[in-house]
Amino acid sequence: MPVYTDITAPPDLRQHAEGTGPTRSRRPVYLDMLPPCNHACPAGENIQAWLAHAQAGRYEQAWQEIMVNNPMPAIHGRVCYHPCEDGCNRTQIDTPVSIHAVERFLGDMALENNWKPLVSAKPSGKRVLVIGAGPSGLSAAYHLVRMGHSVEIREAGPIAGGMMHFGIPAYRLPRHILNGEVKRIENMGVRIVLNHKVTDVLAEKTTGNFDAVFIAVGAHIGKKTGIPARDAGQILDAVQYLREVELGLAPKLGRRVAIYGGGNTAMDAARTAKRLGADEALIIYRRDREHMPAHDFEADEALAEGVKIHWLRTIREIDSTTFTVEVMRVENGKPVPTGEYETLEADALILALGQDTDTGFLRAVPGIEFKDDGTVVVGPGLMTGHAGIFAGGDMVPSERTVTVAVGHGKKAARHIDAYLKNTAYTPEPKHPIVGFERLHTWYRTEALQRTQPHLEPEQAARDFTEIVAGFTEEQARFEAQRCLSCGNCFECDGCFGSCPEGAVIKLGLGKRYRFDYDRCTGCAVCYEQCPCHAIEMVGEGKG
Repeated sequence: MPVYTDITAPPDLRQHAEGTGPTRSRRPVYLDMLPPCNHACPAGENIQAWLAHAQAGRYEQAWQEIMVNNPMPAIHGRVCYHPCEDGCNRTQIDTPVSIHAVERFLGDMALENNWKPLVSAKPSGKRVLVIGAGPSGLSAAYHLVRMGHSVEIREAGPIAGGMMHFGIPAYRLPRHILNGEVKRIENMGVRIVLNHKVTDVLAEKTTGNFDAVFIAVGAHIGKKTGIPARDAGQILDAVQYLREVELGLAPKLGRRVAIYGGGNTAMDAARTAKRLGADEALIIYRRDREHMPAHDFEADEALAEGVKIHWLRTIREIDSTTFTVEVMRVENGKPVPTGEYETLEADALILALGQDTDTGFLRAVPGIEFKDDGTVVVGPGLMTGHAGIFAGGDMVPSERTVTVAVGHGKKAARHIDAYLKNTAYTPEPKHPIVGFERLHTWYRTEALQRTQPHLEPEQAARDFTEIVAGFTEEQARFEAQRCLSCGNCFECDGCFGSCPEGAVIKLGLGKRYRFDYDRCTGCAVCYEQCPCHAIEMVGEGKG
């Protein structure tokens, strides 16, 4: 096992390596480091490992590697905002690896070929109740079943999927993809009971003979605002609107629809209104584009589809279909009134000001505490103040994304499993992160990221057809092969070929190498050429 105490030494050791003399002062050791993509993934995927399988054409093995941590890759390949790519070291050369697109390719291939996750655990005899069939609840159920536990999900709504169904339009997440990944989890033995709203957690835990509970009810209540309104037209919140659209109950909003807010939900509500026949969808947002919470590409796509955005505006009053808005300016990132007013016309208003979570049903449970915003206080293992009751996803203080919620489900499952075994779950220590400055990319060539085809905006805005296409096999494999394997040996034979003393011993395919220290002089040639920093030079006697 390598010792990491010396890896903060200067990355370029060539000035120290030349002329080792009669006594070796430093020796090379093989080690594994943490790639920045893995580190940035909220679901905790071993991205580098499954990319390695994909680049070799071992697609089912790649998918199985994803499924160790994330049960819904076809969904994540579409809706995750891929922070892994923001951290990709490849950005220092050309463009990041399109990790999400390769994940989508693998997820879609799994659905087409009906691949099944590997489950080897024996039945534990333990039963776990999951409340909420959104991404966090589905993830927890999946991982608990893989651990051998029996799981039942109770969902208040008519469809499993939570905000993946009711908050993400079909043009971003086709329903057959969502339903296919949910069905796979059901087929593993998870029982999903729909239209069952839990109001008394302890009673349902007792009557159902459950040994533990995971609560993941999400945040489905739209925030309100106190805008003075006289004879106002239709005013509804974005979550309600998107939910009604999903259920085929979309209200008629008129020719001009205003959306108040600047997040991704506001963009989705505006784009959905356009698809349902609004001549004009205009977003009103009190900050400028630089300070909007929506992702930049969401705003780009909305604008391309004809959505209008009124930056630096806040609604002060509504009189029938006339909106009085005040012009704002941004100071230190905050909107400040200017005293200048304008009027806008709209037949309906959709409020997209964020969501709250309905946790009132937990107030009677002894030990559970709440933040001022209604979210539930949990410990490091996601257990609430009541033993055996865990919580995660949007109902606990955290970033609200599908991927974060799925990561919570996995984390909760590990701690619930330990709780059921009367032990404590302790995560493995993480290796140090390897940055680009540690790589020796002597072999590098520019190979720009493959882009996914998009529907033309005019065509996209006509209906709910998926707007982004997936990769072909050729594209997906090319993209996977762009991975630099940061921090982990991929058996390129560089150390083996460069060692002047024959001190590097090959152990066979998949087994990497070892050093023969009787031959090694500590010259560091192997270290200097190792492209991915899987070799470190440490003080003699420390490796």
